Amino acid sequence: MKNEDVSMELLRVLVGFDTTSYKSNLGLIEFIQSYLTKYGIKSTLVHDESGKKANLYATIGRTDIGGVMLSGHTDVVPVKGQNWDTDPFCLTEVDDKLYGRGSADMKGFIALVLSRVPAMISTELNKPIHLAFSYDEEIGCVGVKRLLDLMEHQPVKPHCCIIGEPTSMEVVIGHKGKCSRRVQVRGHACHSGQAPFGVNAVDYAAELIVYIRQLAREKAKNGPFDKDYEVPYTTLHTGTVNGGTALNIVPNLCQFDFEIRHLYEEDPQYLLDKIKSYARDNLQVEMNSISAETGIDFETLATYPGLLTDPSSEFVFYIKQLLDNDAHSKVIFGTEGGLFQQRLGIPTLVCGPGSIDQAHKPNEYLSLEQLKKGAQFLDSLITSLTD
Repeated sequence: MKNEDVSMELLRVLVGFDTTSYKSNLGLIEFIQSYLTKYGIKSTLVHDESGKKANLYATIGRTDIGGVMLSGHTDVVPVKGQNWDTDPFCLTEVDDKLYGRGSADMKGFIALVLSRVPAMISTELNKPIHLAFSYDEEIGCVGVKRLLDLMEHQPVKPHCCIIGEPTSMEVVIGHKGKCSRRVQVRGHACHSGQAPFGVNAVDYAAELIVYIRQLAREKAKNGPFDKDYEVPYTTLHTGTVNGGTALNIVPNLCQFDFEIRHLYEEDPQYLLDKIKSYARDNLQVEMNSISAETGIDFETLATYPGLLTDPSSEFVFYIKQLLDNDAHSKVIFGTEGGLFQQRLGIPTLVCGPGSIDQAHKPNEYLSLEQLKKGAQFLDSLITSLTD
């Protein structure tokens, strides 16, 4: 069977596993582990606390030196509420496009990597290739942190890492970091006819949301700025709000989620501190003057660092040579790359088949052209590691 056919068949299998983040990914991970075992490759699974999800890590070739790590996440975003023309968990080819949830983001890359395993073991690699496949990337790069706990204590770590997120096979050297928080405003309920005697949780949540919006305006106006980004400054955004039970009841609870997507050079903690200080010193004082039981609580949802790799580094030059493309860019979406760079000190870039424009949408697809470009890159990478 041709490599292209193998890649498509593997992608068909991978898409067939519904690995939406709130579900288990063990079926897919066990398939990959079994696939690698057929070629004599040992792999390590790092499970979550429930045992229902796992990261997979494997090394092909020598274990006494670094090498290149190829990394991807196995989870996908939900399809609920999306209007698909095909079954999202059944790979469907139409007009040279492969439709299916995760085809672009990012099971296409994983399928290509697995299809090249026979070539990896049939040649004498001077430097090893490491495979790192994670869970729960889509909900804030959560799962890979357990894999990093393992890798931190390994005597030999990869020299560099390629995250195969969809970049249309362009080299990406940077992305913003993200921190997201859930805010719970605890008010004091009463009849709406006695509204001044209560503490309206929705009203106070709204005041805090407006303050967050003011900070967002300040960042847009004053920066700092990085013109390599489509949105060249740190952003703040409130995404969901829930509160109240009936119009004639002063609500005693309101919950909202907000996020900060920050430039690599910026520490978002000072923004978080400003938000918490405003909540504590302005809003909560007023709330407590009516009822001591009221308050504002913050819960961490997700935090991951930005990524920035020196575009003049030897690693970036090496990958550009393999792609025969001297261009590089920065992207709006986050990856696990910043964690590999921060925790392990591994130079990391993002490069994979497919476009982020198709990700997270109904009728997500990976074009055959992008699959071919991804295959050519991996073939060049393998060849370069045997020279």
